[in-house]
Amino acid sequence: MRIIGTPELTAFRDQCRTWLGENAPAKPWPMDGEALRDFDLAWQRRQYEGGWAGVSWPKDYGGLGLSLLEQLVWHEEYARAGAPQSRSMFVALSHAGPTLIVQGSEAQKQRHLLPILKGEENWCQGFSEPGAGSDLSNLKTRAEIDGESLIVNGTKIWTTYGHLARWQELLVRTDPEAPRHKGISWVICDMRSPGIEVRPIVTMSGIAHFAQVFYDNVRIPLSNVVGGLHNGWKVAMTTLGFERGTGTIAHQYELARTVDELITMARDLPSSDGRGRAIDDGTTATDLATLRAEVMALRSLAAMTISRGLRQAVPGAEGNIAALYYAELTRRVHAAALDLLGPRGLERTGGHDWPLAFLESFKWGIGGGTSEIRRNTIGERVLGLPKGPSAR
Repeated sequence: MRIIGTPELTAFRDQCRTWLGENAPAKPWPMDGEALRDFDLAWQRRQYEGGWAGVSWPKDYGGLGLSLLEQLVWHEEYARAGAPQSRSMFVALSHAGPTLIVQGSEAQKQRHLLPILKGEENWCQGFSEPGAGSDLSNLKTRAEIDGESLIVNGTKIWTTYGHLARWQELLVRTDPEAPRHKGISWVICDMRSPGIEVRPIVTMSGIAHFAQVFYDNVRIPLSNVVGGLHNGWKVAMTTLGFERGTGTIAHQYELARTVDELITMARDLPSSDGRGRAIDDGTTATDLATLRAEVMALRSLAAMTISRGLRQAVPGAEGNIAALYYAELTRRVHAAALDLLGPRGLERTGGHDWPLAFLESFKWGIGGGTSEIRRNTIGERVLGLPKGPSAR
């Protein structure tokens, strides 16, 4: 799939490619801790100062207000340049910011949007709980109204970069008597508030990107409620719509770049029997060709997402299709990389840490909704199939 070019788009692509070629940080990048956060903020700040931050955000809030086709070109060139993924800035740029643009008050937009684009503040997500991960409506973290404040008690888990974030998009139950999908509020939580304790969680990849957050009588101003009190489920669906729709487009293009890198490597690596190049082995060539076809299909899904965005301000349930396909495909791609490289693929040095990339690929089938939940959502909300039996 290729974008039909126009002279204007071609000129814009050249501008993107030139700026990224001159400014994209070279690897290696910090992979954990405060060094990772500081790196991500500095890269976001460089994009802002260079005039490239917030390509999809309205100009009124510091963005570029580019067309969807221009956004697609930017993501293509970003992946081509091997520029860093947003990592600790992902929630701010792809969750919180877009949600505030659609659902936030003017005061909330003025306070938070520009600091995100300037690389001054990052965010984390406080949705999942030990008993409410895929079943988000089962959340138990409570927020009681006390004058002009909410008093929050409870815990959140799998909070990506929670120990490194300045702000949090937090779902709390503000009306315990309401039905499960009602009585929930989406609030802006200051991670420096008294009563918050953050405990990092080390994953199987050996790094601590996740955390569990505990809230002990944490006071949050009522003015930090987004989209209205008890209306958090609707606001949360907006947030997840952005994550499953446009939020992973850059990752999709990066995956295509990875497959192209594997094909190039296969032309140089010896085959397993030592009688030629790896690419000359029929099985290897077939596997790589299949992966390349699959990433091209994924890019077509990205184009479909962009096309749909021309007609709707908030991504719908269809975004689950691309999110599910990406989650499954990224694991296959990185497993194929280890198969191709053999023992040398276990080396943790050089320009690409393949073992880390393989272990990290599993998170995409869990975070933001497991693959099973996404299949259910596609069946029920996209295809109109009957709901499956309740797990309760």
